[in-house]
Amino acid sequence: MPRRSQEERTRSTRSALTTAARGLFASRGYSAVSTDEIVRAAGVTRGALYHHYADKQALFRDVFEQIEAEITDEISAAFSAESDHLAAMAAGVTLFLDICQRPEVLRISLTDAPAVLGWSLWREIEAQHGLHLITAKLSAATAEGLLPATPSTEALAQLILSAVIESALMIANGADREPTQQALMTLLLGLVRR
Repeated sequence: MPRRSQEERTRSTRSALTTAARGLFASRGYSAVSTDEIVRAAGVTRGALYHHYADKQALFRDVFEQIEAEITDEISAAFSAESDHLAAMAAGVTLFLDICQRPEVLRISLTDAPAVLGWSLWREIEAQHGLHLITAKLSAATAEGLLPATPSTEALAQLILSAVIESALMIANGADREPTQQALMTLLLGLVRR
């Protein structure tokens, strides 16, 4: 059997670590999971963990970025399925609220990430993923005349993302989905040019 290349071994070890950590972080939260548990679940040594990641927080960041990339891909596909910008935004919001009810997204992305990574880094990573999609969609809708021009599309996108995340957290913490989603859509439709 041919030997695996260093790149293949690296990819395999990192994948084992992120898969194990993702499951543990999702089920119990960052602070309740030790590095010993992660390496046992991944089937690697502690040395392998520290060869690939500076610490548990760096591993958590990698897991968070994987989840954010997956969410971005799902939302992007929903946007692409709709030719109308308003319909695409409504589909994206609905899908995002669904995604945020997944235990790993709720725990890792919405609950632990701001605390573990700090607000600035969490926002920076969000900007590379979901915020980028919202900004692009708002720019396209503004160019078509559906939305009024704003001094800062990026600021508007951030405010919209914040409202959507808050709605997802409200639903996850017991608020009725239907009225919460309707209130959010009323807020967002208020932006549309009449």
